[in-house]
Amino acid sequence: MMTNLKTNFKLPHVYQWKQIPQTLVKKEKIALAILFVLFFTSSSFLVTSFYYKNTEIGAIDGGQHIEEMIGAPRFINPVYAAANDVDRDLTELIFSGLMKYDSNGKIVKDLAMDYEIMEEGKIFKFHIKENILWHNQEQLTIDDIIFTIKTIQNPDIKSPLRANWLGVKTEKIDDFNIRFELQKPYCAFLERLTLKILPQHIWQDISPENFPLATIYNLGPIGTGPYQFNNIKQNELGAIISLDLIKFPDYFGEKPYLEKISFVFFEKEKDLSQTGKKEYTYSMPRYFSIFFNPDKLEILKENEIRQALNFAINKQELQEYGKIIDSPILPEIYNFEKPNQDILYEYNPEKAQKLMEDAGFEKKDGKFHKIVKQDFTEFTSRLQTGSKGAEVTQLQTCLSKDSEIYPDGKITGYFGPSTKKAVIFFQEKYAEEILEPWGYKSGTGSVGKTTRAKLNEICKPETKQGDVLKLSLTTVDDPILERVAETIKNQWENFGIDVEIKTFSVAEIENDIIKPRDYECLLFGEALGAIPDPFPYWHSSQKKDPGLNLCKYENKEADALLEKARTTMNEEQRKELYQEFQNILIQDAPAVFLYSPDYLYFVSKEIKGIQTGLISDPSKRFAGIENWYIHTGRQWK
Repeated sequence: MMTNLKTNFKLPHVYQWKQIPQTLVKKEKIALAILFVLFFTSSSFLVTSFYYKNTEIGAIDGGQHIEEMIGAPRFINPVYAAANDVDRDLTELIFSGLMKYDSNGKIVKDLAMDYEIMEEGKIFKFHIKENILWHNQEQLTIDDIIFTIKTIQNPDIKSPLRANWLGVKTEKIDDFNIRFELQKPYCAFLERLTLKILPQHIWQDISPENFPLATIYNLGPIGTGPYQFNNIKQNELGAIISLDLIKFPDYFGEKPYLEKISFVFFEKEKDLSQTGKKEYTYSMPRYFSIFFNPDKLEILKENEIRQALNFAINKQELQEYGKIIDSPILPEIYNFEKPNQDILYEYNPEKAQKLMEDAGFEKKDGKFHKIVKQDFTEFTSRLQTGSKGAEVTQLQTCLSKDSEIYPDGKITGYFGPSTKKAVIFFQEKYAEEILEPWGYKSGTGSVGKTTRAKLNEICKPETKQGDVLKLSLTTVDDPILERVAETIKNQWENFGIDVEIKTFSVAEIENDIIKPRDYECLLFGEALGAIPDPFPYWHSSQKKDPGLNLCKYENKEADALLEKARTTMNEEQRKELYQEFQNILIQDAPAVFLYSPDYLYFVSKEIKGIQTGLISDPSKRFAGIENWYIHTGRQWK
């Protein structure tokens, strides 16, 4: 028989532990103390080692970024923001679009969960993410997207984006699905869909005439972006001096680390602080050129003149302003092939002068003058008594210039006795060249071969020099563009052409100069998107406002290439078409392509996580705002 023994084990009571030191001798107490120290040290080491091995230093929430800017907000509203740098920056942070740009300048999904392109780029279907909240906690739906687009399409709203949405039909499939139908396939339509969306429930009851006047919403916007409007401050004169944004806690995307972004506004660039700031450089698909307007100055219709003006510019003197370019499709940015080397306009004043001379200009005293040719038709007929017509009139006109030869001087167009007598006097005056080769000693009175040769020599009028060739160069009253204009002026004047510089404000350039095409030569910039589409700038259908064909360029072959390129969704095919287009355009020389500037951004050194790359617009520097941070801490891997 076996007995089950049950052993009860209990830890010593606290007072029992306290008695242990009293039972130990001094050496045993020391040994025990050492054991305890070793135990806790090793335990701490193991815990610390485990923590550091399984954590890493990374960005954590918190901190404020202060953004200093020139200007002030007017319309923090996607419908109008395109016209103002400050508005674009704020709109980028406060609102969202179906698509957006990432930190690498690529177009990625934003509000969109998924999309489908059909009918070779004519139909676009989108499914949006659910449970997206506006900053006032209302839910975004397809109705908001349709409302935004129809608002822009409304001519009474006067949105600068209207031209981008003409002919685009929108169809609501349900609260989270939408369909877009284009009149023609368009390769860059995804970029159009980076358009930021307005809340219908806020704006639907505001009339078109009051849209720009709704200050409470234009300067206190409600969006779905990572940051929401917090407050705005004005000085005693009512000018806006600062605006604060705070992180939106219910943002649907990746939430940013920075808790607050404060915009501080200044009137002048000298008021900006550069202390403690780091410079970041972004590439931008924009370029500056001199656009020739042949309708404003007749000589600009001549290809030789436009080419000469290209060869007369040393672009290397403009390197401080950006990368030198030779093509408006910026092959270095889009990874296209560069233009054919044999059609480029490298600085060559000798070649430029030869082209000017071929175009009928003569250089005198360092200046080019147009050679004025007077009408004259060489004598080819055997004129004699009874002849009549224009050639007789020209004969009488020539002979009448010498009163000894033709004292009568009547110009009748009829070859009569007095004209015959004048011809005889003329022949005898130049007998050595006219009569002697034939063995005659006196004139015959009829205009034969040698007589005609001498008449053509004597009667042909001398060429006259016209006025000095003079051009006007129009640009924006911007310090950099004014310096560039001065450089161009100096180069062209050293070549032999007088240049007058005209500067205007941005508003004046857009409304009074570009819209009516009131300029001879325009120094101005143009910007391409993440998906290049030069159609608005170079297709002949865009010669008049609101088109942006500033040169009024027209070439049927170039038109066909641009039309085909913008309707193909095949990227490689599109690249080949644009490369062919650029070679045609460069040979036609409708402009002088100068340089492509980088965008320089200065920001506090305490801000980390900024990634530079390609941005389509300065506001897109905020494309990776969710990665910006100030504070760091250890986090579990």
